[in-house]
Amino acid sequence: MLLWGRAADKYGRKPVLVISLAGVAIGSTLFGFSRNVLQMMLLRSFAGIFAGITVTVRTMLSENSNPNNQARAFSFFAFATNLGIFVGPLIGGALSKPCEQYPFIFGKFALFVDFPYLLPCIAAGAMSGAGAILSMFFLKETRPIRDGKTHDHAVPIAPPSIREILAAPGVLPVIIIFQFAMLLGTAFTAVAPIFFTMSIALGGFGFSPAQISLYLAGCGISQALWLLVAFPPLQRRLGTGNLLRVCAWAWPVAFCFFPLLSALLRNGQTTAFWLIVPLSVIGASGVSMAFTGVQLALNDIAPSHLALGTLNGLALSLMSAVRAITPALFASIYAYGVKYQILAGYFCWAVLIATALGFVVALRWLPPQAEGRAEPAKVVDEREA
Repeated sequence: MLLWGRAADKYGRKPVLVISLAGVAIGSTLFGFSRNVLQMMLLRSFAGIFAGITVTVRTMLSENSNPNNQARAFSFFAFATNLGIFVGPLIGGALSKPCEQYPFIFGKFALFVDFPYLLPCIAAGAMSGAGAILSMFFLKETRPIRDGKTHDHAVPIAPPSIREILAAPGVLPVIIIFQFAMLLGTAFTAVAPIFFTMSIALGGFGFSPAQISLYLAGCGISQALWLLVAFPPLQRRLGTGNLLRVCAWAWPVAFCFFPLLSALLRNGQTTAFWLIVPLSVIGASGVSMAFTGVQLALNDIAPSHLALGTLNGLALSLMSAVRAITPALFASIYAYGVKYQILAGYFCWAVLIATALGFVVALRWLPPQAEGRAEPAKVVDEREA
């Protein structure tokens, strides 16, 4: 992602986006032809080479918005991402093994018998391919390549180096805060499914798959409402920094709910449990605003528009490392706590609460440039008008 972000700053956003979409289209389609795990890994890695889409889209959103509407723009972006995560598996499941699901249409196609997962891969590739074509012909470049002149002798604009970006005031603290938020989100995502399925006696919810699906669906709807309805006005009223602080304090409170709810089940308070669960789902989902908030802070701290691609690339590359390490780490902590019944099996939640309090502390170093406070409207004196 860092290389693509750097390329977007140097050569322009549009070519990076088109190349990335085209590469993902090819990689996604070829993935459907894999016959073993090694082929799957190689073909998925090939598609992963073209990881410039997210970096470029975030950069172009930043350049096509302003302080008055960027909260709304990125709330839509976050909503669209979550919608894709929800709808994608549904499409994949509906198109998998088409010869078995739809024999009257695909029963005669030997290709789909030999490669039962090819059709959803073709569909995914077609979507990326369509995005590449649309971007090529209709997307406007947002990064000025030259110094504003149109003649052949215009001087190319060079983006700042990575060292210059990292040395810019406030950049490193914001990158750390960005990673802290992603760490908390990834840790919860890793622990929650295990906790939901764990038996009540061992400190879990003992949910069935259907109950887990309903719970996660409730979380998804709540997050969408927080992002689309609440986040833009709250960010405009409080500013990015203060909204992040609200989310930071809400995070340990939200984590406290899970062991407390589990304790209710352990003590036979089922009615109280089911009365509180909907409230906890709605309230805890509000912390998802922090993910969009740290993105706005990252945009605001960029030393120049020509650094946006590289800065996003740096943040997202580090985020990939966080996502690679965090699930195994916190799942192991959870398993260790349950196995030895440390804190009645709630040891991992204590670690998560302590980590969330660390996020509160980290926000003390949020630089003023990233506070994102709305500028008060200037009152023009009639004598000056």
